[in-house]
Amino acid sequence: MTESSSFSCAVKVGEHIPDFTLKAYHKDEVIDVALKDSAGKWLVLFFYPSDFTFVCPTELEEMAALYPEFVKNGADVLSVSTDTHWVHKAWHDASDTIKKITFPMVADPTGKLSRAFGVYIEDEGVALRGSFIIDPKGTVQAMEVHADGVGRSAKELFRKFQAAKFVAEHGGQVCPASWEPGNDTLQPGLDLVGKI
Repeated sequence: MTESSSFSCAVKVGEHIPDFTLKAYHKDEVIDVALKDSAGKWLVLFFYPSDFTFVCPTELEEMAALYPEFVKNGADVLSVSTDTHWVHKAWHDASDTIKKITFPMVADPTGKLSRAFGVYIEDEGVALRGSFIIDPKGTVQAMEVHADGVGRSAKELFRKFQAAKFVAEHGGQVCPASWEPGNDTLQPGLDLVGKI
């Protein structure tokens, strides 16, 4: 991982993420993935603890099903665990569920990327379940971190991405609780804006 010289602690909402280049398993190939590859696009980083486990494949299967919608709406998706890219390949080859994944599966065996996002469990060498929505300028707009025993909802992550994108594209408007496209929005200091 290559970090910017000003980066010193776990990234937070409203902060820029550090640049990095890591190996990933993607469509039967080992590739290099760099943050700069997503410049100008939205990026969803989806950390999970480990390949060949129990909750992780249920989450990744949901993400795989929604991946075309993320792409259609202008977002890249990267899943990340502390496994190597070869373990990602072995899991892909052994699991019908993981064969459904068409986004890059990033390998973070040193834990550098997981540490940069504050999800690394030092005593275990794995990541917590962390989701980060990053805008085209490289700024974190939303994040959630779960204990490893608590699975996430890909549908809710997609909803949050849609809300973050809407707010970025419609200056002055904000999205109330459980907002989805077509619902009323708010403009601080004014009444409901109406359906958009």
